[in-house]
Amino acid sequence: MPSQRVWISFDLGVQGDYEGLYQWLDGRNAIECGDSVASFDFAYAVDLPRELGTELVANVRTNQRSRVYLIFVDAQGIRFGWLIGRGQRPAWEGYAPSGGAGDATFGWEPPTGR
Repeated sequence: MPSQRVWISFDLGVQGDYEGLYQWLDGRNAIECGDSVASFDFAYAVDLPRELGTELVANVRTNQRSRVYLIFVDAQGIRFGWLIGRGQRPAWEGYAPSGGAGDATFGWEPPTGR
């Protein structure tokens, strides 16, 4: 079976099955890559996302608040998407100046005459 390096980002909610997830990750010798991000090698037969998702839900209790995002690189390039759950409004939404980056001024003018 082929094996592929994968990264998952997870948010199981306040009462999520972190113990089950951590046991599952430890069994795969996963490395920590920041808050709620792990990387490990995953062996699969045909369809990496489907097989990883199936194995994950068989070992970790999930609910409507559980979210797991998968990232990996294969012959098609960088692939990514939600294994469990879906995206939410990002915490950083609305922080950028309205009207785009062109509205920012720093009190200087670029040099001319070049």
